[in-house]
Amino acid sequence: MLNLENNHPSRASISSHTLTSKFLHWSFTLLYAYGILKQVNDISQLEDTTLLEFEVVFAIVFLAIVIVRYFYMRRFPTLIGAPENISKVHLWFARFIHVGMYFSLVMLPVSGLMIAFLFSLGFKDGLLQAAAMGLHDFSASLSYWLIGIHILAAIYSRLKGEKIWHAMVPFWMEDRTIKIPDSFVKIESFLFRALEKILNLNGKKDAKA
Repeated sequence: MLNLENNHPSRASISSHTLTSKFLHWSFTLLYAYGILKQVNDISQLEDTTLLEFEVVFAIVFLAIVIVRYFYMRRFPTLIGAPENISKVHLWFARFIHVGMYFSLVMLPVSGLMIAFLFSLGFKDGLLQAAAMGLHDFSASLSYWLIGIHILAAIYSRLKGEKIWHAMVPFWMEDRTIKIPDSFVKIESFLFRALEKILNLNGKKDAKA
């Protein structure tokens, strides 16, 4: 379960991610994009030993970088640049998306290594290989959706005038030229407040049970 109360520094005390954070973020973004573009389209391509070895090395490097990035980023609060009065539910959703992204990005290389391992043993089809390929496809699709949500949320935050975008992204730093309608922001605030009340009520009920 995600813990909203943590020992991270206050978001107000940090205006931007560190250079290391930015390097890990953007270098990994390029690595992810490369992995998507050069992905194997047909398992029969792994008959090429050179390609098979490359895929294994790439998956191991990819996995190592994801793990390093995860443990490094745990040192910092979620949503650097967000207002101090940000809703706890908002933070919960953000952390849920982040954890989901890391899960999918770990399972992508893990399932890829499973496919390569089974293929090297002669399992070019069958139930085991189908399961590994299914897990790989699921992980890829999950990463597409969650990263898409992550990007849209960042753009929405930027249009609201929050500083989350500025903390990580090195462009589009000028003042807003487009403004999110106040009605959208009010609806968002209302929904988060309502969810907070519901979760608090649920917490009280659980405590009494």
